Amino acid sequence: MAKVETVVFLSLILDLFAFTIPLPLFPRLIEWYTVRESSDANGFLARTLQFVTSIRSLLYKPGIQSQRWDVVLLGGLMGSVFSSIVKLSIRGLTETDAVLRTLQFFVSPRIGALSDKYGRKRILLITMIGNILSALIWIQSTTFASYMLSRVVGGLSEGNVQLAIAILSDVTTPAVRSKALAHVGIAFAICFCIGPPIGAYFASRPLPKSMNSWGPGLNVYAIPAIITLVLLVAETIFLVVALPETRGKGLAATKSNEKSSTTHANGNGNGVPKPPVVRRSVESRLQVLKSLRTFHFFFLALFSGVEFTLTFLTFDLLDWSNTQNGKLIGSIGIISALLQGGYVRRSMSKVGEGNMAQRGVSSCAIGLILLALMPNFVQTQPSLAMKLLQGAAVCMAFTSATVVNSLTAFASLQCDEGGIDTVAGKTVEEHPQLAKGTALGNFRSSGQLGRALGPLLGELYPQFVADHESHYYLACASYWTFGPSATYGASALAMAALSMSMKRVAKIKST
Repeated sequence: MAKVETVVFLSLILDLFAFTIPLPLFPRLIEWYTVRESSDANGFLARTLQFVTSIRSLLYKPGIQSQRWDVVLLGGLMGSVFSSIVKLSIRGLTETDAVLRTLQFFVSPRIGALSDKYGRKRILLITMIGNILSALIWIQSTTFASYMLSRVVGGLSEGNVQLAIAILSDVTTPAVRSKALAHVGIAFAICFCIGPPIGAYFASRPLPKSMNSWGPGLNVYAIPAIITLVLLVAETIFLVVALPETRGKGLAATKSNEKSSTTHANGNGNGVPKPPVVRRSVESRLQVLKSLRTFHFFFLALFSGVEFTLTFLTFDLLDWSNTQNGKLIGSIGIISALLQGGYVRRSMSKVGEGNMAQRGVSSCAIGLILLALMPNFVQTQPSLAMKLLQGAAVCMAFTSATVVNSLTAFASLQCDEGGIDTVAGKTVEEHPQLAKGTALGNFRSSGQLGRALGPLLGELYPQFVADHESHYYLACASYWTFGPSATYGASALAMAALSMSMKRVAKIKST
């Protein structure tokens, strides 16, 4: 099934490339809509900003930048309500926003269940149609309401990643599944390194006025929207031509693998068959899945919160530019990709999915401790402060490379294999909650909720003042109230507690 793995990986590259290109454009889009619709006091955007202002007023007193940062706060709330990993580079207002995370929390289980019933390929192609429709709406979204419609359509249609995971789970045996699922993380790391810089390039080059003569009014960033559309159309055609249906193929692959494995025993090749693997009970696997969903939620709620402040910290303490912050984020992505391709794929089956995830959470706790120490040395020992930042970046890269991938693989291995009984010729009955699409959809849904709540609970925006030397710029309620050292220290303790709580599940064999 190596062909299917290649098809899934290439389709993910196209999909995530299309996803990451527009990420740096969204704050500028909001500002463009603000100027465009400023005269409509009763419009959708005006009412939305009034709501944002009421939230902002609860966090800090109005200041010089209040109106401008209402726009940023709107983007932040969208980043929490919408589906993306939200990052902000303060000086250039470079923030990301994508499809609705909150919607994905609700639709992910449904998409998974539908793929169990009607097949992976069919449901995947339907979601692609929704993504294409979202891009088409964006191209012509000259009002904030129409832009929001494109985000909602995209959020309701976003099933590519979870279905890719289900497809890879269908065509791989438990012995090699973790290695195959690492392709998903590698695709993410590659595209998050390449896509945003290209998006930033287009952010500085708005739509030429001559293009408005093409027909209906176009969005100011119609060019990257058109590129996104082209990539999505290309991905859809590629999937139609190259991707076979994989639903129901799992058991056949497993039996074929088991047959070949009888020629070796304990690695000595003496032809003595290995003892059969006895799977745990349904109740036991359901309990493990419940625990994994809980860990997934709490980890992403914490991680999506603290990672958001990183560029705030570098701007505040080091006065870094967008380019420097971009290099930092890009280096984290590159290290993460190298770790996933060179370490995680090769070591997951030996270390164990639970242990690998626990190591990633512990690495995050160490990184947060380094960030908590960093502000104390910026003025007195800047070289040491820089080393602490670099060490934290490496720890965060290891966390990005391991935790979600490992938890996903662990969850996949709890599912029923399904397929056709090669002896009886009948479909093997699956437990409704252990079918791959349903179980993995519920698992992903818990993570989406964590990503939605993380930025809101931990990353509420600061008050910015004109005097850059007066005090720290604070990126969240905790950061704003207690400062970076206390915030990162408390987050490190929370991550350490989460790592400790994972010990019991980490000891459980994945199958």
